[in-house]
Amino acid sequence: MAFARTGAVALTGVDGVVVEVQADLEPGIAAFTLVGLADKSLNESRDRVRAAVANSGTPWPQKKLTVGLSPAAVPKHGSGFDLAVACSVLAAAERIDPRSIADVMMIGELALDGRVRPVRGVLPAVLAAAGAGYRQVVVPEAAAAEAALVPDVAVLGVRSLRQLIAVLADEPVPEEEPVPDAPLAQLPAGWAGGPSPGLYALPLADAPPDLAEVRGQRVARRALEVAAAGRHHLFLKGAPGAGKTLLAERLPGLLPPLSRQESLEVTAVHSVGGFLPPGRPMVDRPPYCAPHHSASMAALVGGGSGVPRPGAVSLAHHGVLFLDEAAEMNGQVLDALRQPLESGYVVVARAAGVVRMPARVLLVLAANPCPCGRHGSLGGECECLPGTVRRYRARLSGPLLDRIDLRVPVEPVSRAELTDPGGGEPTAVVAARVREARERAAARLAGTPWRTNGEVPGHELRTRWTALPGALARAERDLDRGLLTARGLDRVLRVAWTVADLAGHDRPTAEDVDAALELRTGVRRGAGVAGSLP
Repeated sequence: MAFARTGAVALTGVDGVVVEVQADLEPGIAAFTLVGLADKSLNESRDRVRAAVANSGTPWPQKKLTVGLSPAAVPKHGSGFDLAVACSVLAAAERIDPRSIADVMMIGELALDGRVRPVRGVLPAVLAAAGAGYRQVVVPEAAAAEAALVPDVAVLGVRSLRQLIAVLADEPVPEEEPVPDAPLAQLPAGWAGGPSPGLYALPLADAPPDLAEVRGQRVARRALEVAAAGRHHLFLKGAPGAGKTLLAERLPGLLPPLSRQESLEVTAVHSVGGFLPPGRPMVDRPPYCAPHHSASMAALVGGGSGVPRPGAVSLAHHGVLFLDEAAEMNGQVLDALRQPLESGYVVVARAAGVVRMPARVLLVLAANPCPCGRHGSLGGECECLPGTVRRYRARLSGPLLDRIDLRVPVEPVSRAELTDPGGGEPTAVVAARVREARERAAARLAGTPWRTNGEVPGHELRTRWTALPGALARAERDLDRGLLTARGLDRVLRVAWTVADLAGHDRPTAEDVDAALELRTGVRRGAGVAGSLP
């Protein structure tokens, strides 16, 4: 009997479970048995591995072969086990030394000619391997830069099984042609610009558009600044063509760059989703995702058949999730966002298991005031009946809107504003103020689990970080009159702290609270937004 083992990783969402790949050769009729709760694509690895080994110039062992994936109770899926299966079989056949692969993690898919092709989820797989104590990993050459992001792990990128055999057997390494990048069309439809209108994201390699291109919209621009400084969710309501999408696309440029830990989290999600562009192994700035209003539940919050995949709310982790034409979206799909908006993660339960994926996003909703879009606009001549307008607005449920900190009307731009050559402040200037406000908040919240005002629980704001005496008078009156809920008052407090941080105040003043009330209700209070922000 000949036996060998090596390591691989089974991904569940964006988390990895280390799997021991064991190969056993015994005398008997030649057969290849794969055990360990493998899915169809993994079961097909038997044919891929056999052909790859033969085409790499190594004879296939003509014995009874059993490959086991342990722990057997963990579901395994995908083609990323091919490399580990091939090496364990070759080690059991004594083509390579079994000791050379015992403590090595193998990740990669094998083509029939022996080439090693990249797979999704290399970064979370290597993170799981490092957490389990592995210090050597073998990955496809195209994914070596992504794997190298994990510290204290030696990464070997290979182009073919033939090269890997030579390295493990201490033989001269043959030259191989680079493996071409997998075309985008191989991704599931709707995940990255496929034929289905499931998801649209600004290219990660492109710079975000400049806020200076926006004309007018003083209140909406201030709302963007407050949203970026405190990570407050935003609702933009206005007529078609007023600039809602224009504003939302410029919000990611106001957010601070991602920290290394945040970059690793975002990169792991994008790696599992298959969105990392070639030559850019790490996402270093906040992502922006804008799914079409016809997006399904699986496209928005994650799921799908078999093992759940991350949806738009996870792909926008630490970034911006923009839902345009929100009133046209399915109500159940929108309400599914209520839990991740509060907790910062989404839990998807399927027959294959329960997956928890990160979803700490800055949500931006945009909607027209009515089906025709002209309700309340000057000279609009809205043709919608009053009942139609009420039903249209009711598509956005009260519990969802109660979780939105900022609700801002976006008015049509006047001719004078549109032709003004001066324009507004550029993104760099506003982003600098946002960065300073976040630094003030981070200093105040040092030693707590929170980093921004939008994350702080209301109880802490009412007891630990209070506003100036009398500053909450108007907000408390609105609460008594039923115009604000308890959650709404907490969110007004969060926004007031952000307004105070932007203005350089040590504690929120009455003007800061009035500005927060105006941003939440759309009703001007006292000095308002214009008088409370620099």
